[in-house]
Amino acid sequence: MSEQSAQKHSFQAEVAQLLHLVTHSLYSNPEIFLRELISNASDACDKLRFEGINHPDYYENDPDLHVRVSLDKDAKTITISDNGIGLTEQEAIDNLGTIAKSGTKDFMSKLSGDQKSDAQLIGQFGVGFYSGFIVAEKITVESRHAGAAVSGGVRWVSGGSGDFEVTQINKASRGTDIILHLRDDSLEYLESYKVKQIINKYSDHISLPIQMQKEVWQEEEVAEGEEPKGGQMVKTDEWEAINSASALWTRNKNEITEEQYIEFYKNLSHDYDAPLTWSHNRVEGSTEYTQLLYVPSKAASDIFTREAKAGIKLYVKRIFIMDDADNLIPNYLRFVQGIVDSADLPLNVSRELLQESRDVKTIREGNTRRILTMLDGLAKSEDEKDQANFKQFYTEFGSVIKEGLGEDTGNRERILKLLRYSTSTNDDVSTSLADYKARMKEGQKAIYYVTADSLLAAKNSPQLELFKKKGIEVLLMADRVDEWAMNFVQDFDGTPLQNVSKGAVDLGDLQDAEEKKALEAAAEQFKPVVDQLSDALKAKTKEVRVTTRLVDSPACLVTSEGELSPQLIRMLKQAGQEVPEIKPILEINPAHPLVQKLEGSAQFDDLANVIFDQAVIAEGGLPADPAEYIKRINSLLLK
Repeated sequence: MSEQSAQKHSFQAEVAQLLHLVTHSLYSNPEIFLRELISNASDACDKLRFEGINHPDYYENDPDLHVRVSLDKDAKTITISDNGIGLTEQEAIDNLGTIAKSGTKDFMSKLSGDQKSDAQLIGQFGVGFYSGFIVAEKITVESRHAGAAVSGGVRWVSGGSGDFEVTQINKASRGTDIILHLRDDSLEYLESYKVKQIINKYSDHISLPIQMQKEVWQEEEVAEGEEPKGGQMVKTDEWEAINSASALWTRNKNEITEEQYIEFYKNLSHDYDAPLTWSHNRVEGSTEYTQLLYVPSKAASDIFTREAKAGIKLYVKRIFIMDDADNLIPNYLRFVQGIVDSADLPLNVSRELLQESRDVKTIREGNTRRILTMLDGLAKSEDEKDQANFKQFYTEFGSVIKEGLGEDTGNRERILKLLRYSTSTNDDVSTSLADYKARMKEGQKAIYYVTADSLLAAKNSPQLELFKKKGIEVLLMADRVDEWAMNFVQDFDGTPLQNVSKGAVDLGDLQDAEEKKALEAAAEQFKPVVDQLSDALKAKTKEVRVTTRLVDSPACLVTSEGELSPQLIRMLKQAGQEVPEIKPILEINPAHPLVQKLEGSAQFDDLANVIFDQAVIAEGGLPADPAEYIKRINSLLLK
C-alpha cells in the first residue's frame, strides 16, 4: 500500500482536555465505547443512503450497508468497520481533532470533575468517538469517502495525548475502519461472547446488520483410535448478524420493552440518563408517519443559545434524511428528542421544501399535540414516579415551554395548564393556575401575579403588601421569560389575569367602602405633597399618586396597562435592543412616616429623589445615578 508521509496536528485545546478526562476513567460504564462507535458507524451508513439518492455511484457495487466488528487477540485490537459515507482527509482532521459543535468553551467550563454529570455533558455535546480512549491506548482510523478514488484514503492515528497524525493512503473499499489498540486492562473486550452481549444490550435496534465473523466448534485432532480430548471455537470466513437489524420505531410497541425504548433513546441522543417519558405512535390519515418522541431528564447546555437545535431526526420510508429537522416541532419544544418516519415525503426533501410542505405542517401539529398530551398525562398522574418526573421536567424545561405562550396561539390554553409557580403563600414551584383558581377568596375576580428578576425580589415586592395583609394569594413569576410571555395571556379558563404592578390596584369586592373613602381622603389631604413630588420628579415619573396597596413601604413603582415593565425594559436593553423611554408611575403610602415627613421638609427634593430611587431598587433596578443617590443618602443621614 503506497502512502505519503504523515502530517502531525495538535488537538483543539478543548479536545486535549476532554481526552485527559476520558483516559482517567470519566465514563463510569466503560463498555459504552462500543455503543458510541457502532452508533457513529450506523450514522455514516444512513448518510450514504441519503447521499446515494442523488449519487448512486457512491455505492460502488457494494449496496448492502452494514457494520462489522472484528476481534484480533494476537494484535490486541477491536475493529469497528462500516461501508458508509466515509471521511475525506480534511473531514478526518476537522471531525476527529475538534469537537464539531458550537459552544465548546461553554461545554468545557461546565465540566465539574463529577463523573456522572460530566459523562452526560460529553453525550450532549456529541463527542462519543473519544469514548474509544476509555479502553484503547491508541486509535487508528482508516477511511475513504464514497465516490473518491482508491488513492483518496486517509489514516488518522492518535494515542489520545496532545496530537494526532494524518496520512494519505490507498483504501480499496469506501467507509471507515476504527481500530482500537486495547490497553492491557481492557483485554476482556477481545472475547466474542462479551462483545455480542454488549451489542445485544445497546445496539440491537440499529436498523442495519451489525456483523461478526461466525464461529464454529472444532474438535481437537487426535490419533486414530484415541478419544477426543476437546476442541475450540474457530472463526470462519462467514459473517453473521448479531442484532435483529430492524428499526425499533417500525416495530409494534407491544413487542418493545421499556429497557429497549430507553437504550434506543440513549443511542439516539448520546444521553447517559434515561428519558422522563416517551410516546410511540403510528399516525394514519391524509398524512402517514410514525413518531417516537422522548422528553429528556436534563436540559442541554445550549438550550437557550441561538445555536440550539431541535432533536428530531427525519426518516422517509426508513431512509435517514436529516438530523435536527426543526420544522417538525415548534421552537418551544426544542428539548424533545426523537424520530419521525414519513411515508409521504419525497426522498430528496430539503430544508427549504420542509418549510413549504403541507404534510410537514400536519406532522408538526401532530407532534405538538402528542408532546403536550404526554406532558399533561404526567402532570395529572397520581403515580409517585410520574409526579417526580413532571417536577423534574418542569425544573429543566419550564422556562422553555413558557415561550409557547407567545409562539403557539392554538395551544396556549394547553400550555397554561402545564405551568407551575411559587406563590406568596407557597414557596414550592408547584401551584398550577387551576390550583390557584380553586383557592381564590370569595369575591375575588382575578388571578393576581407579580413578575420580578428573582424569586426573592418577587416575594418581597412592595406591591404585595396589601395582598399579604388581606390574605390574598399572588403568583410569583421570576423567570426571565415570564414578563414577555404573560403579555400574550389575558385570562385562564375565563378568569382574567392581573399583574399587580400594572395599573391602579383594584381589589373589587375584596376592598371595603371605608378603605376606598380613606384613600380619597388621603389623596385630598396629600394633594399639595403629590403636586410638589410631581414637579420635583417630573424628569423621572409620568405621574405621582396616593395608593392603598402599600403597608410597610413608603413608595413603589407601577406601570400603566399595556406598557413595558421595568424588568422587560432591562432585559431588552441587555439584549442590545432599542427601547422607547417609558416613565413609571410613583405611588406613595400616605401612612408612612417618611412620606409624612415630606410635608414642609427643607430637604424636599433630596428626600423625594431618595424615595424614588429606593422604589427603583425595591423592584430590582438601580438608580440612574448611583453616586448621586449615595450622596443624597449621606446628606440626609448627617442632617
